[in-house]
Amino acid sequence: MSTRAISLTLTAAAAGGLLTGCSLLDRDEPAPLSVTTTATTTATATPAPLPAVTVTAEPVEDDSYARPLWLGQVPLEMGDNNLGVPGDTPDALEDRQLEPREWLADPDDDSWFVDISMDVPDDVAARSSWEEGCPVDIGDLAYLVMPYWGFDGEVHTGEMMVHDDVAEDVAGAFERVFAAQFPIEEMRVISREERDSPPTGDLNVTSGFTCRQIVGAVSVWSQHAYGKAIDINPFHNPFYRGEELFPELSEAYLNRDDMRTGMIDEATEVYAAFTSIGWGWGGTWTGREDWMHFSVNGH
Repeated sequence: MSTRAISLTLTAAAAGGLLTGCSLLDRDEPAPLSVTTTATTTATATPAPLPAVTVTAEPVEDDSYARPLWLGQVPLEMGDNNLGVPGDTPDALEDRQLEPREWLADPDDDSWFVDISMDVPDDVAARSSWEEGCPVDIGDLAYLVMPYWGFDGEVHTGEMMVHDDVAEDVAGAFERVFAAQFPIEEMRVISREERDSPPTGDLNVTSGFTCRQIVGAVSVWSQHAYGKAIDINPFHNPFYRGEELFPELSEAYLNRDDMRTGMIDEATEVYAAFTSIGWGWGGTWTGREDWMHFSVNGH
């Protein structure tokens, strides 16, 4: 669009006539008007379109199954029974559903498998609780690698040492547990260092062989020391006798009428799987309860 600017140039009459105040009739003929036109062009620009910007959102990690940083880090005061002094269950563990710590590499898919080594690999034996003086020879133990469902809904790889006499039966029982997608927090071999460390009251490792005495005792070998017992989700399924509680911070799980994920009772596939191979369950013991515990001889 354009506009026109008009410039007028006026050539006046002789200066003398104007200064004397004479009428215009007495003035000389005025010089002609000179008209000059100047064209000005104003451009209206159309903005160029902005380049398209693609925003890729970063994936949000689900930390609802994350392990508290303090887990396993705060030793308890020791009692007179070789256990820690029991305490209230931390709020974060009232309904405990945690992912396992990084251990063995996760399997490629969610298919069942089991790898049974009738000779425990040397590196596994070295990081286990076996030592000279245990009531079973290392040559009588087997090493199992098998998958399990975690509380995070993912399949993880677990490991376990048991007596070689029961390795096949144990694998069969855990296959049923796996098929039922019963969640397990951790399944791994417990070391001497972990066994001998001051208790923190929040242990939750599913395990078989551990060279140790009966909970609360100092002179009687546990069936775990023979590789003929399994503990499953101990925090969800504690040992309880009078003033004794193990793990020591699992008080919230003494109420067995409030069944939460990971707990065991006679209606669970865990109970069915192990009783089907003839094992006894500590949840039926009189005078004490050991809901985590299954064993060959029921003790």
